[in-house]
Amino acid sequence: MQSYGNPDVTYDWWAGNSVVTNRSGRFIASHIGHTGLIAFAAGGSTLWELARYNPEIPMGHQSSLFLAHLASIGIGFNEAGAWTGVGVAAIAIVHLVLSMVYGGGALLHAVYFEADVEESEVPRARKFKLEWENPDNQTFILGHHLFFFGVACIWFVEWARIHGIYDPAIGAVRQVNYNLDLTMIWNRQFDFIEIDSLEDVMGGHAFLAFAELTGATIHMVAGSTQWENKRLGEWSKFKGAELLSAEAVLSWSLAGIGWMAIVAAFWAATNTTVYPTEWFGEPLKLQFSVAPYWVDTGDLSDSTAFFGHSTRAALVNVHYYFGFFFLQGHFWHALRALGFDFKKVADAIGNSQGATVRVEGAGFNGRAPR
Repeated sequence: MQSYGNPDVTYDWWAGNSVVTNRSGRFIASHIGHTGLIAFAAGGSTLWELARYNPEIPMGHQSSLFLAHLASIGIGFNEAGAWTGVGVAAIAIVHLVLSMVYGGGALLHAVYFEADVEESEVPRARKFKLEWENPDNQTFILGHHLFFFGVACIWFVEWARIHGIYDPAIGAVRQVNYNLDLTMIWNRQFDFIEIDSLEDVMGGHAFLAFAELTGATIHMVAGSTQWENKRLGEWSKFKGAELLSAEAVLSWSLAGIGWMAIVAAFWAATNTTVYPTEWFGEPLKLQFSVAPYWVDTGDLSDSTAFFGHSTRAALVNVHYYFGFFFLQGHFWHALRALGFDFKKVADAIGNSQGATVRVEGAGFNGRAPR
């Protein structure tokens, strides 16, 4: 953390990042705890939406975020192909059970296991110690993150190929084989908002799986201490040398999730192939006021949602504003990582009455005229 040269820094109780910065065991505990909260929220919210679901009203008009996502990947349909919610409660309960497992793991890492995994008796656990300024350590951990992202993409592609996902073009669940066309993937990066082929969507995820698993292998090998002469050259500033710190890594993470949230907002606002109208409601219209926001274009007179918004409007606006604030956090932590002292700003504002201006080469020095 940025201490501004103070060797005896103390942080308030709400400065959670400071508690885990140099204690990897507690850092893992917070990650597992957050995962448990997400699983609990997903399971509980799914049951709540299912309990209040009215089949006589379009799902997109009931602000059913979790039901809509499950329906879009082909979950909740009966043998006749109609959405009835079958199996949704079981998925929700599994998430609730997993939330308790994650909660138990978080408590173990927070209370029982070592505060720093470097002190662990398990040799493999010690590899995941946190050395923020060590490119080898951060590269090794990044590789494992990329590995799980790649596996998740493979799961999604195989789910669509074997089980099937909902295709709004035919109004039914069908099996989708991915179209791994590199030319298509390159071109789609510029018009992905208009994508209308589920095969192309799955092809993009298949390519992402390959790219992420390749990156995972490279990073895990490059960051592993058991490989001799593993690097392709020395660590440079481009590769992280002299740039890494807890604040820097946090700022990059916030930039990534912020950008993804904003991109998802623009995509979900208008795309009806990945976000079908049947489950999310009609496409949205972008408007500007104090800040950009999306409004509904369909008739919501039958809506049972809070504040009368569609599922799509709730999904898009929440993503957009979360993305906006994530990016503000990125700028804050990135500036701190670069050494910017925000306390000097506060001191300058507080001392504005007695501030002086020194002009070099202008023939005088001293207090500026008022």
